[in-house]
This record gives sequence, structure tokens and C-alpha cells, in this order.
Amino acid sequence: MVADLHRRLHAARATTPTYAEVGATRGGRLPDGYAHLRRRIHLGHGPQALERAGRYVLGWGSQLGTGFAVWPGELAREGATVLLRLNLPGTRWPRLVIPCRVVWTVAEPDRIGFAYGTLPGHPECGEESFLVSMDADGEVWFEVAAFSRLSAWYARLGRPVALLCQHLAIERYLTAVAEHVADATPAR
Repeated sequence: MVADLHRRLHAARATTPTYAEVGATRGGRLPDGYAHLRRRIHLGHGPQALERAGRYVLGWGSQLGTGFAVWPGELAREGATVLLRLNLPGTRWPRLVIPCRVVWTVAEPDRIGFAYGTLPGHPECGEESFLVSMDADGEVWFEVAAFSRLSAWYARLGRPVALLCQHLAIERYLTAVAEHVADATPAR
């Protein structure tokens, strides 16, 4: 298993993203020609909520909290290649291994997060960003933004199911980060 992951990771590192608009989630407007998703959730107030959520996001917490495994399991850093792995519960189906590259990171006093883009072998083509930010009033938000097209034959064949899975994953990303921050918030 580990030897297979090493082989796949090595192969993925030798590839380039499957789309031209690398880094486009960093700006406000997502590129044309893709499906767009943008969702955000309120996490709390103040620098402690920002820092806690930011550390969790950079540690792949939103993915881990959704049921993905991340290999290797190091902090998100620009240029890193990772394999997201998903087991389908209750099935004997093989794990889905999804290669991605971290295309940007940010760690500023009011913004913490990163984006990854798809590599060959990913069922989609595009980019997702995971950004925790604090506004001028000290309110902390977590936003997931994505642009994508289905690329794998099995994703295109099962288009409605693939789109539903993407939507559910993004909702779960939001929930995982919100639950993590709420676990540290003292009861009033």
C-alpha cells in the first residue's frame, strides 16, 4: 500500500495541473468555462477563532473532516503535491486516489488558507480554495471557492451523482471547520 502511494505520488509530482487558470481562486472572479461553487460560513469572532480555524485548514482539516485521507500528511504549502484518498463506506470498491497540487497559500493577520489544483488522474479539472478570513468587525468566516469541469469518464458518465458529491463535499468542508472552531469556543 505505502509503496503504491510512493509510486503514485512520484508520478503525480512529474505532472502539471490539468487547467490553464492556475491560481484563479486567489482573485474574486472565477474563470469562464467551468462550473463555479462559492460557499462560506461564519465561524466566530476575533483573532483566536481565525488562528484556530486557519491552523486546521492548513493542516487539511476540512478534507480530513470530510472523510478523505491526505498523503503525505504535512501542512499545505505552495508547490506540494498530495494524494487525497477516499474509501467508500460499506463497499469493497477500491480507494479513489486523487492527485492534487497546492497552487497558493496565504498566512496573513486577517487571512489564512490555500488552494489546490487538479493533476492528471483527478476526476475533475479545476481548483478549490479554502480561506479563513476576518473582516473589519472581527467576524471570522470560512469560504470554499471552486471552479471545475468533470474530466474522468466515470465522473462524466455519472454527472448528476458527481456534481452532487462535489456539492456535498463542499458542505462537509464548511461543517468540519465550523465544528472544529466551535469545539474550542467556551460555553456562555
